[in-house]
Amino acid sequence: MPEAVIVDVARLASGKGKPGGALSETQPVELLAHVLRTLVERNDIDPALVDDVIGGCVGQAGEQALNISRTALLSAGFPESVPATTVDRQCGSSQQAAHFAAQGVIAGAYDVVIAAGVESMSRVPMGFTTVGRSPYGPSIAARYPDGLVGQGISAELISAKWKFDRETLDNFAAESHRRATQAAAEGFFDREIIPIDVTNADGQTITHSVDETVRASTTAEGLSGLKPSFYSEEYSKRFPEINWHITPGNSSPLTDGASGALIMSDTMAAKLGLTPRARFHSFSLAGDDPVFMLTAPIPATRKILERSGLTIDDIDAYEVNEAFAPVPLAWAHEFGADPDKLNPRGGAIALGHALGSSGTRLLSTLVTHLEATGGRYGLQTMCEGAGMANATIIERV
Repeated sequence: MPEAVIVDVARLASGKGKPGGALSETQPVELLAHVLRTLVERNDIDPALVDDVIGGCVGQAGEQALNISRTALLSAGFPESVPATTVDRQCGSSQQAAHFAAQGVIAGAYDVVIAAGVESMSRVPMGFTTVGRSPYGPSIAARYPDGLVGQGISAELISAKWKFDRETLDNFAAESHRRATQAAAEGFFDREIIPIDVTNADGQTITHSVDETVRASTTAEGLSGLKPSFYSEEYSKRFPEINWHITPGNSSPLTDGASGALIMSDTMAAKLGLTPRARFHSFSLAGDDPVFMLTAPIPATRKILERSGLTIDDIDAYEVNEAFAPVPLAWAHEFGADPDKLNPRGGAIALGHALGSSGTRLLSTLVTHLEATGGRYGLQTMCEGAGMANATIIERV
């Protein structure tokens, strides 16, 4: 059985996901095309060898509609013979793309495949895809008569259940920015970030290569003055246990971005003279309560540790997506995880959360961290809409 290895993984620096953000004047297809083109060029492989491109994208409407992964590879100059598909597992879309890619290699269906993701939250805003209509039918209403809730309310429910106070959340958020700031200053992100020439809001051509969402000046004290984002009288009555601690400061920002991983069999890598950076060790998926929505990384991690035969202490670094601060905090509490190993280079609160791109963004940071520290195993997991999660364990080689 072939092993699935990561030959390369890279991303664009984050852009603020609103008009005026560094990437907001660039169509998302061009963002993804730049990542795809760079992955094959810097590894000197013929793009005709790529059996498939699997891309994650959540907002598959407007400029991100009609299988953006296929449009992007054509934009990147790949041969017309290379196919592509676009998947949506909400925030874990590109992590799922990496699962599909690696599992296809292990099954013998692929020799070379690119897993990728893209999201332009400035150009395809959250909620745009529903065109003002509810995606829930009468059967969902019957199963959840009190109604499902948005992710912000779910984050509040997690904070209440695990008894995280505002200070704990804000301290975690400030530490995310501190770690990301330090990593950038030390040149840690240089290998994983692909510079891109874009036109800014003033019509000037600039090279974007620094995460725009990281704020070096962030402090817990400064965050403490922000007002709760999701308070409403309706939900206050429905969930009296909520203390309303979730703010823009302890949540991930709206973000534009793209990322990708060049994945192949170990035999193909050897044939092409390429040195793998890591291999896929284990995979898992889990579902959980869609009202709490963001807790599924906990059962996904339990499942992957059981399947892998590893313990949490065997893992050298954990990337747990910081959609909201209570998500990784609850995960760490459940596993007694070492806080120094949790998002050691900062997480999405600082580095951004470009939805469909986040899975391979986390993967790029995890691989680079293992290389920088000599670590062996890395675990990646992230919460997803409707109460799901992917978990992946990689091994540095």
